[in-house]
Amino acid sequence: MTTVVEWTDVAPLALEGRPRRIVPLVLGFEPISEAISMRGGSSFRHLLEPVTAAAVEFDSGWVLLDGGFDPARVRDPALRAASFGYENYLPVVPPGDPLVDQIAEAGLEWDDLAAAAITHAHFDHTGAARLLRSSQPLLVQRREWEHVCTTPSERDAFLFRDDFAHPDLTIAVLDGDVELAAGLRAIDTAGHTPGHQSFVVEWGERVLVLAGDAADLRVNIERRVPTGSTSGADGEHLADRAIQRLADLDGRPGTEVWPSHDPDWQPWREIVDGR
Repeated sequence: MTTVVEWTDVAPLALEGRPRRIVPLVLGFEPISEAISMRGGSSFRHLLEPVTAAAVEFDSGWVLLDGGFDPARVRDPALRAASFGYENYLPVVPPGDPLVDQIAEAGLEWDDLAAAAITHAHFDHTGAARLLRSSQPLLVQRREWEHVCTTPSERDAFLFRDDFAHPDLTIAVLDGDVELAAGLRAIDTAGHTPGHQSFVVEWGERVLVLAGDAADLRVNIERRVPTGSTSGADGEHLADRAIQRLADLDGRPGTEVWPSHDPDWQPWREIVDGR
């Protein structure tokens, strides 16, 4: 049975030093209406958006941020039909296991993984939970975990509780902004989901912010326009606040906010193009 603990029960993480490398990961693709990715966007225009994640390597140890799909759910015909029966939705996973394969290509060892964290619990972000051991906690905002446990409809919430249901998984819950390690911070960007979080990585002279779905596209940040998909009665208000926060961070010297699903964003484009 999944174990749920407080963040303070797993801190400090098994990391040494500070971030020295960020490994962008593209773990799949999904057709998404522009209206979902940007408030006021076209519901007719669809983008083939990458499903992304990142590994942050420290002097010793590393952390995984987001985890894509569980490939088995996408590839099994019966499970796929039961899981993804949404109008116009078709998840795509490249050959092999994109997460395992790209981590190996980066020269990282799973035994050295200190923790994983997810921006939120939508099913295109939770596929890595299957790979974690009890000593490798999954870091989730408390409000997001409560949402996972209490939402009456997994389908309407775009999540699979099964992704979290294995005996070796430890969920560590966070509250708001939290310093996860030297040079790595989780920040509250709720709105897209009740407990959405983004990640700030201080990498040498640069600061990178992995926005998650608080900013699917670069245009969200540049125009300060939030995602078109929100959750809860206060979701739109919180999404407005989140995009303002991310845009303010992006305006700081040396800081860059990475949108999670932009097919033209260079770090993701380079993986797709094989550069």
